[in-house]
Amino acid sequence: MTSTTTTSTTASTTTATDAPVVTVEHAHRMFGDVVALDDVSLSVHPGEIVGLLGPNGAGKSTLLSLINGQRKPTSGTVRLFGQDPRTPAARIGLGITPQETGLPASLKVGEVVDFISGHYPDPMPRAELLARFDLTDLDNRQTGGLSGGQKRRLAVALSLAGRPRLVLLDEPTTGLDVEGRRALWTALRDYHAEGATVIVTSHYLEEIEALAERVVVIGGGTILADDTLHAVISRVQSHRVTFRSGTDRDQLARLPGVTALEADGDRYSLLTGDSDALVRALVTGGAAFSGLEVRGASLEEAFLSLTDTTTEAA
Repeated sequence: MTSTTTTSTTASTTTATDAPVVTVEHAHRMFGDVVALDDVSLSVHPGEIVGLLGPNGAGKSTLLSLINGQRKPTSGTVRLFGQDPRTPAARIGLGITPQETGLPASLKVGEVVDFISGHYPDPMPRAELLARFDLTDLDNRQTGGLSGGQKRRLAVALSLAGRPRLVLLDEPTTGLDVEGRRALWTALRDYHAEGATVIVTSHYLEEIEALAERVVVIGGGTILADDTLHAVISRVQSHRVTFRSGTDRDQLARLPGVTALEADGDRYSLLTGDSDALVRALVTGGAAFSGLEVRGASLEEAFLSLTDTTTEAA
């Protein structure tokens, strides 16, 4: 559930270098006939906090499973600290919180922390670890008596028990209320500020905004965007504009800001990052239309706009 640690001297030296912590090159992963990842390449450098953003089933968890060595790529290469991620030497600096975790119901919180910490040469002290995640008062509580949110916070805390250089968090705030999510975000930001590298997956845009500096958008097993938080957020905050019109499709596709266009007879649906500019151009351009509707695109719809299969189309 967790991985381990390096001394502060080692961590500082690693952060000072430019050698990637994670390298994924042309990775494919198949499950039978299903393509989970399709030619994915990615590098993560020391000290980065990277958000993997995408709808459910996009390939985020599969990518993490390749990085942590749980699965092998069908083809391509994956390196963790420059090594095969399935080797103990590569995993020594890795901490993981998967989407689902199991805790021994009869053990107390403190006992679980001590058990996990005992596997590492320089673990974080129990009191410090529990305090970071507001779990101090639960030290003597059996894990079977914890709420779902408390179990989730403990699972994330355990990923830091060995002071890992790299932390992989798969949907870390699942089951948490708003207050719990924000407390966990604070704990993770603090740990990152101490020099750790963090990769976190989520389908919540708010979560990635709260944590990430760099955002990788995944959809359909491919990387759709890899940029700064600001650049990616500006691209996924789309609106859907729908109307009926007899105007030529290619003309509508050239309206400002159109990132995707769908047509069903004379009814058009356009994705855009600037619905105001699009509607103004539609009106001033003299195109006849009716039944105009403007609404916020769903996050999944916005991801689709990043495929760059815009419009000229089809």
